[in-house]
Amino acid sequence: MLGPLAERHDLGHIERIGHNPAYPVTDCWPHLVRETLAAIEARGVAVVGVGHSLGGVLLFYAAIARPELFRGLIILDSPLLSSHRLGMIWLAKKLGFIDRLTPGGNTLRRRDNWASVAMARDYFARKILFQRFDPDCLSDYALYGTQDNGDGGRRLLFRPEVEYRIFRTLPHDYPRYRGRLAVPTVFLAAAESHLLAGSDLEHLRVDFGMHIEQMPGTHLYPLERPLATAERILQLIDAFA
Repeated sequence: MLGPLAERHDLGHIERIGHNPAYPVTDCWPHLVRETLAAIEARGVAVVGVGHSLGGVLLFYAAIARPELFRGLIILDSPLLSSHRLGMIWLAKKLGFIDRLTPGGNTLRRRDNWASVAMARDYFARKILFQRFDPDCLSDYALYGTQDNGDGGRRLLFRPEVEYRIFRTLPHDYPRYRGRLAVPTVFLAAAESHLLAGSDLEHLRVDFGMHIEQMPGTHLYPLERPLATAERILQLIDAFA
């Protein structure tokens, strides 16, 4: 997906959000938003922010805090839920059962070591979550989503303990910013998303003025249909110009 985008635009990203001790993972992710803003400020020009899942939520908060840094936002199936569902997230965090509502409970049990990139790819390919991945994306995930483990093998680049903390601190407070998103925003929802209901998308349209579109595929559609996703992103970037 990044190839077609890089042919026409200067890309930037944060390698591993939440891994810098200067920006710790805390409830509702305020320091991760600061980390996002710092990376954008360093570019010195207003950007079109494109974020999937976690990335889209952080860009949403960042654009509310510093709208002058953005020409537009493209959010890919991020868990921006309606107020009544967020009440359950708040209660689950308060009472300690948030792991039942997010994948966080499985994160620390996830396999984290392989003898080679090829073995990591074979492992991911057998998992239901990855079976609809574009083959090139699956290969890139195995290569770039892992790192040397110090013993000649590979381990996950995005550390499970950080991912676990992120799931456990999922934001519940963004309804307080209702009406304050001043940046043009398109939300590309997954047609088969397990995260979002129609009421969530209506909430984003009415309360934040987002334009809502659907993309074929599951929550991971950018990795299932990377070229089609890149094509739509390019069209939207042109529209923001």
